[in-house]
Amino acid sequence: MSGTISPTAAYVDRTGIHAPSYADIQAFLIGQFQAIYGSDIVVSNDSQDGQLIGIFALAIADTNAACLAVYNSFSPTTAQGIGLSSMVQINGMERHVPTNSTVELYLVGVTGTQIINGVVLDTPGNAWALPAAVTIPPSGDITVTATCRTLGDITAPPGDVSRIYNVTLGWQSATNLAAATPGAPVESDADLRLRQKISTAIPALSVLEGIVGAVASLDGVQATKGYENPTNATDSRGIPAHSISLVVQGGTSSAICQTILNKKTPGAYTYGSTRLSVNDIYGLPHDVGYFIPTILQVGVHITLTAKPGYSTIVANAIRQAIADYVADLGSGEPVVYSKLWLPANLCDADGAPTGATKTYDITAMTIASPVGGTYGTANIPVTIFQMAQVLTTDVVITVSP
Repeated sequence: MSGTISPTAAYVDRTGIHAPSYADIQAFLIGQFQAIYGSDIVVSNDSQDGQLIGIFALAIADTNAACLAVYNSFSPTTAQGIGLSSMVQINGMERHVPTNSTVELYLVGVTGTQIINGVVLDTPGNAWALPAAVTIPPSGDITVTATCRTLGDITAPPGDVSRIYNVTLGWQSATNLAAATPGAPVESDADLRLRQKISTAIPALSVLEGIVGAVASLDGVQATKGYENPTNATDSRGIPAHSISLVVQGGTSSAICQTILNKKTPGAYTYGSTRLSVNDIYGLPHDVGYFIPTILQVGVHITLTAKPGYSTIVANAIRQAIADYVADLGSGEPVVYSKLWLPANLCDADGAPTGATKTYDITAMTIASPVGGTYGTANIPVTIFQMAQVLTTDVVITVSP
């Protein structure tokens, strides 16, 4: 509606939706009570009439808030939760659901031992389920894929998944020789908005932008970047002449290669180490490739002086903030030493305890790649085919006296 008469109702005009505050509504109702019953009526907050007015004002304010939420749900820029999930369907998209982390477990045991519904725990206590039935072969060892029972981004460094939960006669040990492959968390509103914005590039004038947008909208794809080399020679990044190259995190290889084939121009070579033969609409095979970013592990060492209120909760928040910041960089983005100070000081960190940044002072910070290498203050370069990652377990915090 527009030009509403009531001073307590939400209204829409050419600049958007507006609603009076709770204080304005309460003041209006008090004025109406005094106009009816006289200016000497007691309407203070501790009076019965004042409390009744407060109930009325809260009900009206809550109704206005619901109107604002409904209005905002019709735009992907302001919609939240299920409203945003509904809006992005216009672009043929769905919110990514969480997935389970997986890890390759090396099992050792007596030949012929059957492990039924085996479970191995990691150091924090997360349960990793083996396939329903595993038989130890004559060699006495076997490697199987275990799935974490907890949905989301559960990490496990090498050797962390090693505690057998359901002991089985003949099953001697279990360990992960390599780090786990993290699952995907529930896609946040911010990430979904960004992906929706990228997907609108599908009909863009640039063919490469259209390919990137189409791949970004595929189920399971978490991040996409596209590069091209229009020159007659291989460029400094290693991309061959007259080629395009996509770096894609997540998704299925068949869907990604098929989408690239459907969107690319005729004759353009697709440079990448992950390659599949996919058919066009006429059934003719085409060799299509792209890159899955190689994970570049980064370690962070922090020395700080603790103040009143500092705790392990604050320390864990620092670790998580740094890990989240580096994860958001994406492929091809270097880890800039000076910029790590912002997440390390919990600047705009989600879920950090209130006032946590005041409970410590960072006196030194160094970074290294690989983890355990030489730590210093130099930036860590990342090629376009790599993606930096910091595990929370690789953020070492030392509290100085």
